[in-house]
Amino acid sequence: MKLVIQIPCYNEESYLPETLADLPRSLAGIDEIEVVVVDDGSADRTSGVARELGVTHVVRAPVNQGLARAFSAGLDYALKAGADIIVNTDADNQYRGADIGKLIAPILHGEADLVIGNRDPASIKHFSFAKRLLQRFGSWVVRGLSGTRVPDAASGFRAFSREAALRMNVVSDFTYTLETIIQAGKKQLLVTHVDIGVNPERRPSRLFKNVGSYVMRSVTTLIRIYALYEPLRVFTMIGTALILGGAAIGGRFLFFYLTTGGEGHIQSLILASVLLLAGFQTVLIGLLADLIGASRRMLEDVVLRVRRLELRERD
Repeated sequence: MKLVIQIPCYNEESYLPETLADLPRSLAGIDEIEVVVVDDGSADRTSGVARELGVTHVVRAPVNQGLARAFSAGLDYALKAGADIIVNTDADNQYRGADIGKLIAPILHGEADLVIGNRDPASIKHFSFAKRLLQRFGSWVVRGLSGTRVPDAASGFRAFSREAALRMNVVSDFTYTLETIIQAGKKQLLVTHVDIGVNPERRPSRLFKNVGSYVMRSVTTLIRIYALYEPLRVFTMIGTALILGGAAIGGRFLFFYLTTGGEGHIQSLILASVLLLAGFQTVLIGLLADLIGASRRMLEDVVLRVRRLELRERD
C-alpha cells in the first residue's frame, strides 16, 4: 500500500522546511510513503529548498496557475507514481502531520473514498467572526449541493482513495476544495470526515485578498459546479421565477384592463410578455443543458477508462 503526500506550494521557502519535518515517516498499514512538492511557479527557492530537504519529486509549473491547477497536477503525478492513497496538505504547516494516520484510516478500512479533515472552524482562534460565519454557511451550502455531511468544506487537508482520485475532474481555477466534494457526492463516492487539530497561524491566506473576494469567487464556483451537475434544476428554477414574475405582472395588467380598460398600463403587458418568453426559453435551455450533461457524463467515463489504460501501460 503506497501513500503519496502532495503539497501544493507558491513562494513557500520559509514555511516548507517545518511542514516537511512534521510529516510522518511510517504509518500502520502503509508500505511506502512518498512526498511530492507541487511548485506553482514560485518566484523564490521553493523547489530548491524542497530538493535540499530530501524531496525527490518536485512538479514545477513555469508560471503561477492557481491552487486548483497545482492540486490537479499533484493528483496526476500521484496516480502515475502508483499511489493507493493520496493526501493533500498545505505548505504553511497549518495541518498537523500527526493527523495523517487518522485521516487515511477510513480509506484503509474500506469505509470511504474521500476523507476531509474537520478543523472545527468555529473554535479556531485566529479566524475572525466573519470568516467563521462564512465557513459555516459555505459548508452548509456544500452539504446541500453535494448530499454529503462534511462540516468543514474549505479544509484542504484531505485524503483520496485511488478510485476517487481517478474520478476527479477539477475545472475551477480558484480552489479545488468545494468542487471535489460536490463531484464526489454527485458521483456517489463515499465521503466522510475526521476531526483534526491545526497549528497556530503562520501567515495570512494567499488564496484571497479579502473576505469579499473570497465570497464572490466561492459563490461563483459553487453555482458553476452545481449548474454543471444539475443544469435542469438550476435553469428550471430560474425559468420558473421569470414565468411567475411575468404571470404576476400579466395578472396585474389583466385586472386593470377589465376594470379601467388598461389605459396607461401597456408597459406592464410588454414586460409580462418579455418575462414569460424569457422564462420558457430558460427552461428549454435547461433541457438542452441536461442533454449536454448526459454527454459530459459519458465523456467522463471515457476519460476514466483512458486514465486507467494509461496508468496500466505505465505499470
